[in-house]
Parts: sequence; structure tokens; C-alpha cells
Amino acid sequence: MNNVISDIREKARQLLAEGKVDVVIGYEKGSLPLKATPCFVHSPEGADLLIWDETCENNLAGYVAQTPGKKAIIAKGCDSRALAVLLQENQLVRDDLYIIGVSCHGVIDQRKIGADVGEILEAGISDGKISVKGMEGDKEYLFAELKDATCQTCRYPNPVMEDVHIGETIQVSQDAPDFADVIALEEKSAGERQDYFKEQMSKCIRCYACRNACPLCYCQECFVDCNSPRWLTGGVNRAENLFFQAGRVMHLAGRCVDCGACTRACPQGVDIRALNRKMTKDVYVMYNHEAGISEDGKPALNEYTTNDPEQFLVKE
Repeated sequence: MNNVISDIREKARQLLAEGKVDVVIGYEKGSLPLKATPCFVHSPEGADLLIWDETCENNLAGYVAQTPGKKAIIAKGCDSRALAVLLQENQLVRDDLYIIGVSCHGVIDQRKIGADVGEILEAGISDGKISVKGMEGDKEYLFAELKDATCQTCRYPNPVMEDVHIGETIQVSQDAPDFADVIALEEKSAGERQDYFKEQMSKCIRCYACRNACPLCYCQECFVDCNSPRWLTGGVNRAENLFFQAGRVMHLAGRCVDCGACTRACPQGVDIRALNRKMTKDVYVMYNHEAGISEDGKPALNEYTTNDPEQFLVKE
């Protein structure tokens, strides 16, 4: 891991010193234990701030369009997929973007730690183990125990597009996506599913952290902020919470790269991913489409082939 970090820093220094980019977007150590934070490096000297480890959870693709000039970005698999979607939708200029690809073994789900030891006071990562000192006790974990749910089903830990690769690549199976979690939810009765989502939506406080963390929610005016027509009131209730989440999922149809940024950003622990995964499965089954696996591809709803199954259009 240390070699990867030093290589990232050296590449960032080189790009900035040679004037090939104006800024390098990456990660630096955050102010809280086990938290990395987005970092914008504008000078070769600033490259020493850059880090890379299991705490680098933010999807940095969402910062690229907001950052002026030529930029380099440190991208793991899901970041690169989001970049591919943004390029397909003409939100980015490829010539202004230098992608430093890094393979990702997954990121830490801090909620699992919080459930055991409460607020994290101190933590360290060494040799695949995470040692934590918390308000309610101390504990040591294997990384596999804390791996985020999105990373457990990830099929693209290696960047799908990059200008240079740092470190080793990860060998992964390219079998069909595993939607066991979605199928388990589909097999429940309508009443059970309704009860589950009622419970989840009752926790939502509509802070919009999920929307703000998503690299593909880039509308200048979100439908929830629109006054004419007005889709939602300013209050918080379960029905409107579901309307917001369902609307957001529809807007991400064929676009969501399952990075998990929305779920990790939620302060209430709402299972936002369940809706996104269902939509991802439906798009895959109906269109054989996975979002952002190629920068030359097209969005699912912008592409037609004669092999489209069309069962959802034709009633036999």
C-alpha cells in the first residue's frame, strides 16, 4: 500500500510540475479516524497530502465538472464508471481529464464498527487488520469483516478507463451480476416489501445527503427544489420521502454505477441501495446494460438494438 501511495504522489508531482494539469483530485487524511476526505492539489509540493487506503470511500467523479481547468483524478473502479457515464452524457471533456487508475479492494463500512464500539476515538490499519478504540470499548477487525456491501458485489474493482495505472490489478470473475439481494426482496410478498420500505422511509429526514454525494445527480435544479410545478412540500413525511427516493431512482435508471456513496452518506442509515439495485437489475435483464463499463458506450435509454427482448412491450 505504501508503494501505491508513493507512486500516486510521484505521478501527481510530475503532472503538476510539467503543467499537464492544473489540479489533482484525490484523497487526504480526514479529521476523524478512518475517514479520508477529498483533496485538491494545485502544486507539486501539495502531493505529499495524497493517500490511498480502505478509507477512500468518496466517489470523486462528482467533483470533476465543478473543478475548472485541466484536472487529474485518482479513480477506483466505481469512480471510473461514473466518469464514463458523465462522458457519455457530455458533462465532461475527455481531453481536459487525466485519469490515474488504482484498483480497489473495497472500503470500510464504519457503521459496523459503530454498532460494536460506539463513536470511534482512535483507529489504525495494518496488514489487513483494523484496530479501533471506541467510546464503548476496543476491538480489532479483519478488513473482510468491515467491507462495505457495495464492494462485496463489485465486479469492476479495476478502473474501466484510465491514462495510467498505479499498483497491481485485481483478478475478478466476469460472470453475470449477482442480484441475490434483489431477488430475496422480490420474493417477499407485496405486504412485506411495503412494510420494509415504510420502515426505511420513516427514517429519512430529507437532508438530501444521498443526492449531494451522488456523482450522477448533477441537475442544476433538482425536481424536489422546483416550485413550479411543486412536487414536494417542505415538510418530512413517509409518503413524500418515498416519492423523493423513487423519483431519484427513476432518474438514475441505467446510470447508477452502484458505488454506494448515497447509502454511506445517509446519516439515518436508510437502505437507499435496495431501490437502486432493483432498478439496476431490471435494466440489466431488459436491456443487457451495465452503466459506465465503457467510455464509448451509450446510456441504456439512448440505445436500441434488434436483440432487445421487448417482453415488457409485448403482451403475449
